Amino acid sequence: MKKLWFIFIFLTFSKLLLSQGFGGSPQLNKYSASKVINPTYGITMYEKLNLKTGGDSVRNDRKGYAAQEWVQDIYESGKVLHRGYYEDGQLKIYKNFYENGTVERAFKILDVKRCNMQIFYASGKLKSEIIYYNGSPQIWTDYYPNGQIEYTEENTKSMEYLVNRKSFTEDGKPQEIFEVTDVKKKKYVKKEYYESGKLKAEGPMKYNSSSIDYQKDGVWNIYDESGNITKEKWVKGEEVKN
Repeated sequence: MKKLWFIFIFLTFSKLLLSQGFGGSPQLNKYSASKVINPTYGITMYEKLNLKTGGDSVRNDRKGYAAQEWVQDIYESGKVLHRGYYEDGQLKIYKNFYENGTVERAFKILDVKRCNMQIFYASGKLKSEIIYYNGSPQIWTDYYPNGQIEYTEENTKSMEYLVNRKSFTEDGKPQEIFEVTDVKKKKYVKKEYYESGKLKAEGPMKYNSSSIDYQKDGVWNIYDESGNITKEKWVKGEEVKN
């Protein structure tokens, strides 16, 4: 009797552990690395199952039911490709892996409205980080393999207009800086740079809600590489000639 009770406790405890972690997730499918890893975008095949980032598909198990709890997929080599927690066939939290074992991307929910996606190079270094707000990418940052920021963009939570947008060269020199200066009037300043990092042009811009566009509006300074200045005047995206 004691032996039977011990077996019951052991099986119950084991099942609980498997339901709470990655370790016991069933291996459902095997994939070839060459078919699932895009050289530019990485492993994107699971994004359609992520409701929080715009996905609208459902994953079914082998019996045809919507996938529930932890699910694991593997490469043909036996290495882990994907581990995710599913509710009614849709992902809630997950990690994808390169065949060398490093994380390709990791997704988690931060709160009711926000979630976080991190995408990595095969080396393990961060490639992109995105904060989603109500399903839209509110803050997006891309990185070069050396860790330097390549591009960053922040939108308002309503996704109505930009807060800022910046791009840089691999050695850290600015390429373009676009920032809001007056939130209420939706006014901005934009700066463009030469490859050397020297300022090429700068001037005011304004968001036009009717055309959903950012237009030059005001006096712009244009610089040659020696620093000499010429001026241009713009009104609602149209250059005014003297």
